[in-house]
Amino acid sequence: MGHFTWEWEDGSTYEGHFIDNDLHGEGTYVWPDGRTYVGQWEHDIRVRPNTMHGKGSFAWADGRAYVGQYVYDKKEGFGVFTWPDGRKYEGSWVKGGQDGEGTYTFVSGVTKKGVWKDGTRTKWVE
Repeated sequence: MGHFTWEWEDGSTYEGHFIDNDLHGEGTYVWPDGRTYVGQWEHDIRVRPNTMHGKGSFAWADGRAYVGQYVYDKKEGFGVFTWPDGRKYEGSWVKGGQDGEGTYTFVSGVTKKGVWKDGTRTKWVE
């Protein structure tokens, strides 16, 4: 295991830890389109090497951002997703989508608690 910086032909870069030539441990990956992931990586050839796995933050060039848990490249567990206009979802994620209880903040700053399933809000909770 070591700490390296690597650049691919498409312009993607990674700086962080490697194991057996795969991303593993803490590291930062930057895509050519401006997306950036800073966090934990997992090397598990049985599942899929080079996966976001553990705590991390993902930012898009348009200002959207997610901070929370990942399980094999998908948002999973507790996380906070923010939009550049001030909206925010804070709560449970399963297989990449909001799932379970969470709090949604509107552009106005008003917050409401709700329940989500497979990335879709199913009801507001009073």
